[in-house]
Amino acid sequence: MKNSQRNSILCPDCRRLISSNEPRCPYCGALRPGSQLRNNVLSRGLADGDRLIRLIIYTNIAMYIISLLFNPGLMNFSLNPLSMLAPGDRSLLLLGATGTIPIDRLHRWWSLIAANYLHGGILHIFFNMAALKQIAPLINREYGPYRMFAIYTMGGIAGFAASYIAGVSLTIGASAAVCSLIGAALYYGKSRGGLYGQTIYRQIGGWAIGLFVFGFLVPGINNWGHGGGIIGGVVLGFFLGYNEKSKESFYHKIFAGICMAATLGTLGWAVISGCYYKMM
Repeated sequence: MKNSQRNSILCPDCRRLISSNEPRCPYCGALRPGSQLRNNVLSRGLADGDRLIRLIIYTNIAMYIISLLFNPGLMNFSLNPLSMLAPGDRSLLLLGATGTIPIDRLHRWWSLIAANYLHGGILHIFFNMAALKQIAPLINREYGPYRMFAIYTMGGIAGFAASYIAGVSLTIGASAAVCSLIGAALYYGKSRGGLYGQTIYRQIGGWAIGLFVFGFLVPGINNWGHGGGIIGGVVLGFFLGYNEKSKESFYHKIFAGICMAATLGTLGWAVISGCYYKMM
């Protein structure tokens, strides 16, 4: 009995109790569910959508705090809520702000990832994380956690790549990545159709319209990043598919794992290199 319990695991796909020696899950058909590659800490973290959303939020908060600590003397304590607790431009540049200046002058292509986790003030990060908290559970439910994270990462890159091509000199924020989730939701609603799909499409479409109206009324908003993120999300939603078309495959999980490794590696490099240049 002890040996049976010791050799039992939860399938990383359907979360049902099976033998670790099964070549294929008898419930969902997942290949080699007991392999180390499928059951490492990174894979388990990506498999839990709610935990993954919290991890993204906590990482954004951590990078925001680090950006404040990099140059505390230059921190903006203005009573203006739009610029309250704003880290200095040098801190943001060191930690991976993106745009034509970091990419063309400093060749920091990795900033296309890092900039998604940097924010210019307390309200900036609050509104972006609130939007993420609203839209990410929908994408997690309809696409799955692996595809959700891949869309978030690659869509954010697409948004900032679009703003770079448009000539935006310096930009930061999770809004490009959040907009990619909006784009994926728009594609899902339009593609699925029916009452539910139409409801999702109209509701998320209203968000997208409101976002662009806000962007044109308020100065300093990176509309190119928002637009690029939405388009990137639509394209990724089309190519990756959603649950009702196809379940998440092993290749989706590999793709998400690459995105996770690239994100963690980039942010780690941003902090280490930032500390190095700060001390020079």
